[in-house]
Amino acid sequence: MVDLSTGDPGYDDPAQAERWGVDRVIRAEVLVALLVGAVEPEPGQVAALRLTGARIVGSLNLGHAEVTVPLVLTRCAFDEAPHLYWASMNSVHLMGCRLPGLVASGTRVDGHLWLEGSRISGGVWLDGAHITGILNMSGVHLANPGGDALLADRLSVDANVYCDRGFAATGEVRLPGARVGGQLIFRTARLHNPSGAALYASRLDVAANVFCDGGFAARGEIRLRGARVGGYLSFVGAELSHPERTALNADDLQVETDVYCSDGFSAVGAVSFAGARVSGELNLSGARLRNESGTALNLERLQAEEVLLRPAEQVEGVVDLAYARINLLRDDPATWPARMQLDGLQYENLDPPLDARQRLEWLRRDTDGYLPQPYERLAQTYRTLGLDADGRTVLLAKARASRDTQGVPRKIIGWLQDILVGYGYRPFRAMSWLAGLLAFGTIVFSLHRPPILNEDDHPHFNAFLYTLDLLLPVGDLGQERVFAPEGIYQWIANLLVAAGFILGLTVAAGITRALSRE
Repeated sequence: MVDLSTGDPGYDDPAQAERWGVDRVIRAEVLVALLVGAVEPEPGQVAALRLTGARIVGSLNLGHAEVTVPLVLTRCAFDEAPHLYWASMNSVHLMGCRLPGLVASGTRVDGHLWLEGSRISGGVWLDGAHITGILNMSGVHLANPGGDALLADRLSVDANVYCDRGFAATGEVRLPGARVGGQLIFRTARLHNPSGAALYASRLDVAANVFCDGGFAARGEIRLRGARVGGYLSFVGAELSHPERTALNADDLQVETDVYCSDGFSAVGAVSFAGARVSGELNLSGARLRNESGTALNLERLQAEEVLLRPAEQVEGVVDLAYARINLLRDDPATWPARMQLDGLQYENLDPPLDARQRLEWLRRDTDGYLPQPYERLAQTYRTLGLDADGRTVLLAKARASRDTQGVPRKIIGWLQDILVGYGYRPFRAMSWLAGLLAFGTIVFSLHRPPILNEDDHPHFNAFLYTLDLLLPVGDLGQERVFAPEGIYQWIANLLVAAGFILGLTVAAGITRALSRE
């Protein structure tokens, strides 16, 4: 190691490079010559270029070069951005350096690319690069406002990628189509690009876990559309902000285990997992979601084994669960969203197992109004659990909600069906009406016995049997055909006959419907 520093941390900071004397200036062309073989390595020694505390002037241009030795530069300052495009490099370590950019498009690094603690303005270009070891950008500060802070389209890293421990970027961080053979770690990172995407990583492929937690914060969109994560994805405690637009776009995301947007996770702007497939759990417990003017949480067409929808407070905005397929949906009535979309939602179990009246309040929050499928799905869930009474309560509520969307004639018929037999879901309600009419008729005809139809007959009159004979739509008890009421009592008798016919058929239809459901 050639160390040109003075030992004074303040003076040796690369930000002070313009104050350094000429004894700390190294021409970039000297480094290029050394790296491409101007000096033969001494026998028995490991060749490398190691330099600390230097100001490097001129262009370190290694474009298309083949470098077989490691390059290690520590706390150095560059006047111009190094160019490593389409070079074949050994390990490259630029630690604690200050650079006006880094151009490494298409570069192959047979080892690690270590940029830990460096300050880089003007952008880092790693598009199409291939790193066989680790990409370490821990503590790196990237600054290219309005442009690409990190351009890493189609980047391939065989091991882990570290963008943690104080990593910060002003400008867009781009990883579309990138492939990471290990873990992608953005823990504690801070990304700032409020006018667009803070992290653009569509079609990103990570073999293991992705960490955007531990104080991760982003101003601008986090875009993971079509990405694939072989382990789990963690946004625990992350703070995302992209007001009135999308804060997290994870549409069509594939995660082999779990997704954690929990324990202090907050998003101002939409969070979307539309069409995503999560083999394990999507955890939103303790989250805070806000997008008042639109959809705050989009889970449309989501496929997940379990969704834990228990935010720290009520979601401000619409929660869209349309056509999602979830085995177990866990929620909390205390934080149910005021606005939801539930059409096409499929689930096998709900937790907690609330009664039907409570769950109906959940369905009534659907912004699309009455839709039959959510009621049918909830009723089927209760039946699967053996709660048939709750299932019938839900279907009765469905019929009543449907009635509110119909014209006046059908509403009148619906009201009649509801009052008499509860749309067939309360078939024995009609029997209560029949019992009341039977008591009424028995009292009336006990006080006013109808005259005998044929004076030659001398039958015994029984007011109870006579009323029952009037009410029964089929059968004959021998009372109705013998006695003939007159005047108002004839009208009462006719009313009992008509009511008995309607109610009797209604009871029969209700019982038949109940039996057919069983």
